[in-house]
Amino acid sequence: MQLSVAIEKIKGVLVSPDVITYEFSSEEGKKFALVYVDGLVDKAQLGELVVKPLSSAPRGATAREIRAALASPEVKECSGAEAAVKEISYGGAALLCDGEDTVFITGIAKPPGRAVAEPPTQIAVKGPREGFTEDIKVNCALVRKRIKSPSLRMDTLRTGRRSDTAVTVCYLADVCDEGIPQKLKRQIERNEIDFVADSSYVGRFVSSRPRSLFKRCGTCEKPDIFCAKLSEGRAGILVDGSPIALTVPYMLAEDFQSSEDYFISCYRATILRVLRALAVIAGMLLPAVYVAAQLFKLQLIPFKLLLNISSSVSGLPLSPGVEMFLTLFVLEVLNEASVRMPKYVGLAISIVGALVLGETAVNAGIVSTPAIIIVAFSAICLYVVPDLVETTATLRWIFLIIAGSIGTFGIVLFIGLLLCYLVTEQAYGVPLCAPFSPLVPRDLSDGPIKRDMFALTRRPKSLNAKNKVRFKKK
Repeated sequence: MQLSVAIEKIKGVLVSPDVITYEFSSEEGKKFALVYVDGLVDKAQLGELVVKPLSSAPRGATAREIRAALASPEVKECSGAEAAVKEISYGGAALLCDGEDTVFITGIAKPPGRAVAEPPTQIAVKGPREGFTEDIKVNCALVRKRIKSPSLRMDTLRTGRRSDTAVTVCYLADVCDEGIPQKLKRQIERNEIDFVADSSYVGRFVSSRPRSLFKRCGTCEKPDIFCAKLSEGRAGILVDGSPIALTVPYMLAEDFQSSEDYFISCYRATILRVLRALAVIAGMLLPAVYVAAQLFKLQLIPFKLLLNISSSVSGLPLSPGVEMFLTLFVLEVLNEASVRMPKYVGLAISIVGALVLGETAVNAGIVSTPAIIIVAFSAICLYVVPDLVETTATLRWIFLIIAGSIGTFGIVLFIGLLLCYLVTEQAYGVPLCAPFSPLVPRDLSDGPIKRDMFALTRRPKSLNAKNKVRFKKK
């Protein structure tokens, strides 16, 4: 095929000024052309490993001789403009040769990306500091760095009709239940969507109930946590363009654990896990219980505390339910504004909201001091377990509405319904509330009570791992 014809076919599809065509010839007159996307290719390596070796190519060089002359460590062959266009979009450089139908794709991609750094949402005082990035190749390398076992599998799929996003399913073949990776790949392949921007899209694909209030996939931004979950018998999902990895099966108890729990004393880790559970319960129920006690059941409040609250709420124009609803609404607005605004402006908004609005509202007699304290403490408690904030913040609103309309009976009834829902839910054959429902005594050693490393000799029974033993004492 003539070189000009091959270039026209590719440029006819990739009609964009950032698609560069570089034509050059060898010393004996053999014509070549490189087609690549500007910004996705390392130009220095392209000149050193491709252009320079071909400068001495003979005029009648065959495809085999051209490939042998290339110094690039990664060279693929494809035929046709469609295949070449796809490889160029991935960041490869297409080498076209005059008189040859074969197109050589050199893997000298260098897409823009940030360096490996500590993730902002999973900060630990002790333990590794590395976090995933938006480059899936870097993320796979971080996993390979920690798990050097030959049984580690990384199966890469493509999803998204227009984005053609790479998705890698990671698992240990001799540990993970073989049905889990197969089901994951089927779920990902059968969903057709134009654009996949983040791993949360894929999380919806692989969830049995994507509209549920409770998530079905674990999330993490640190390779050490990701690899630890793989070694327990889970499967992981890495998505190109997202620093957040997914793991399945997911158990609700995972979010109350921290990577730091495994680097500190087991006694301190046990105290922290119990503290997290109590904080989440208090964050969800405290505003609702306060409103229900004021409206329907004053006996829930100690007498001396009741006298202080009565003096604070006397003369307020709003009912306890409306007052708490308004205070919680202002808190959510301030939280959203501080997150969305630029860094320094967001800090100023937080100070204004906490000092000016809060103090002024109390002095003006619009809200009471106990309501401000309860809402602020509730917000702090929910962020003790940041992975559950979306769920627990929504449940806090539901509990508040029920408490203001039905009272303590409604709170107890909704707690019962919520527990019934949780104990009946499962994903990929693992109950959501495992190891508590159904009760698995062996798995409780890494539950609310964190035992030392010598007690964790076997993998969690709830995950149905092939290899049950993970630690042997010699």
